[in-house]
Amino acid sequence: MCGIVGYTGKKQAQKYLLDGLAALEYRGYDSAGLEVLSPDGQLHGVKCSGRVSTLVERCTTVNLVGTQGIAHTRWATHGAPTDRNAHPHLDCSGRIAIVHNGIIENYRELRSYLMGEGHTFASDTDSEVVAHLIEDAWAGPAKGNLVAAVRNAISRLKGSWALAVESADAPGEIVVARKGSPLVVASTPGGAYAASDVMPLAAITSHVINLDDGQLARLNQDGSIQVFSADGLPVDHPSTIDIDWDASAATLGGYSDFMAKEISEQPEAIERLLKGRLTDKGIELDELSMSEEELSAIDRIYLVACGTSYHVCLIMQMLLEQWAKIPTVCEYASELNYKEPLVTDHTLCVVVTQSGETADTLTAERRMKALGCKTFAITNVLGSTAARESDGTLYVQAGPEVCVCSTKAYTAQMVAGILLVLRLALSHGEMDEPEVARRYRDLCALPDLIREVLKRRWQDKQASRVFRKAHSALFLGRGVNSTTAYEGALKLKEISYLHAEAYPAGEMKHGPISLLEPGFPVVAIVPADHVHDKTVSNIQEVIARGATCIAVATDNDEDVASMCEDTLWIPPVPEEELVPIVAIVHLQMLARYVALDRGCDVDKPRNLAKSVTVE
Repeated sequence: MCGIVGYTGKKQAQKYLLDGLAALEYRGYDSAGLEVLSPDGQLHGVKCSGRVSTLVERCTTVNLVGTQGIAHTRWATHGAPTDRNAHPHLDCSGRIAIVHNGIIENYRELRSYLMGEGHTFASDTDSEVVAHLIEDAWAGPAKGNLVAAVRNAISRLKGSWALAVESADAPGEIVVARKGSPLVVASTPGGAYAASDVMPLAAITSHVINLDDGQLARLNQDGSIQVFSADGLPVDHPSTIDIDWDASAATLGGYSDFMAKEISEQPEAIERLLKGRLTDKGIELDELSMSEEELSAIDRIYLVACGTSYHVCLIMQMLLEQWAKIPTVCEYASELNYKEPLVTDHTLCVVVTQSGETADTLTAERRMKALGCKTFAITNVLGSTAARESDGTLYVQAGPEVCVCSTKAYTAQMVAGILLVLRLALSHGEMDEPEVARRYRDLCALPDLIREVLKRRWQDKQASRVFRKAHSALFLGRGVNSTTAYEGALKLKEISYLHAEAYPAGEMKHGPISLLEPGFPVVAIVPADHVHDKTVSNIQEVIARGATCIAVATDNDEDVASMCEDTLWIPPVPEEELVPIVAIVHLQMLARYVALDRGCDVDKPRNLAKSVTVE
């Protein structure tokens, strides 16, 4: 959540700051602002509630001249999303400016103390206390050293933070710090840059420094950067990331929105992930960093995630128990953090997180590691915290995903999860090499099956009319496709703001059936699988109560088509366990069309963030 950018160098800062905020819009926010150090030695800023586009308009009426500045998009936690609560925040003198991602848990005590010392506050945020703490340190123990002042301030904080700080009394210098929230910096001949992630930097450099937890950095006008440990000692070899995708991958490229673009990119994402994974010894997963002996000794697996990634875990759980015969627990990260998991010396914890920065998931991963688990991350973001803190990482290679609601990362995560299941099934003697090879070939068929579904998007556009007067919807599926129902309902909720429930189809009669009335939209996932006839019975129960049913069905299932208002056809899939990877593409497109019909912004839905960095 939130976005930070900063620059000090030879160029005018405003363009990078505004372009950087635009590149970070996918992270989720409700206000924005920037502060530039002008040649007259004063800080000048603009901030507002609403979109970055509003900030850009306001900046056209203000002459923000200067080669140094910081900027921010805020997702409200403490204080309403108003102009006064937007970042940057200033100290009492107006000479120090800060932007902050994260949460300051002890801000009440600090605010009370600072007010007692004569400080006045201009916002309702927790973040503003940081500016005043730096002000105190600057005049006291730090003696005009900005790095020392920031170090002193953060030593008094509890919580999480990514900070960028500038002072009118330290021209040409920006200090950044992180704990729990991501932050990267980059050194170039034209100046030094900071950002919440690599997205704003992809067009500027292919090489960035990833700050580790507790580290600080000084960005200098000549483009040099010094990284410091929490105790102020220089770090000679900081963590680095090479950006391995072209900046154009994060542009629309002729599509009307990023959601449409990213839905269409799913076949290529899966092909990249699968390439070279099969050897004569089975699935190649060197990323596991575990010996064959360790893999075969795994006696329990915890799958931990949030949101869409949790749905990936539900499918992995079914397959781990069915194919690898390993007892598996699937947990929401936010719930696991307050439970007592049953861990042995041979327990593996797999965390699934698109961004690699999801706060609840990271907390759960650290807790499981402290209990003695080996941890393995499935993520899309190179150098993310989850990747760096895990014993092994499988990157899903979906490329940058700008739309807040996940599409291509979701299907790529499912494929990555299945690769892991196949590897473990072989290690546990539940599959031999020929069977693993056969199932791998089935995975390799998925990209072309998805391409066929993409050609049928007109079916989803046609079916979207069913939702025009709806206030709610019900998604149903059985077996592995109950998870397809969960994900389909989530997509509809996320971007169209239309309430949707999802249930295993057999559970409908135990409560949700009372929702049904004439015209009520029901989406049923009913492929040609071993529970097909049972799901058809549930569709008949829906229709008997006057509801309008849309089916996701396998080609040529005319019985289902004759019962339903609309049918979203999928081609035959070689393994029924792989149907969710194909079927969900229809539900992604359906949700998009419904949202567009309702006038919603499909890329930036309200209240949501791509990277949820607060618990």
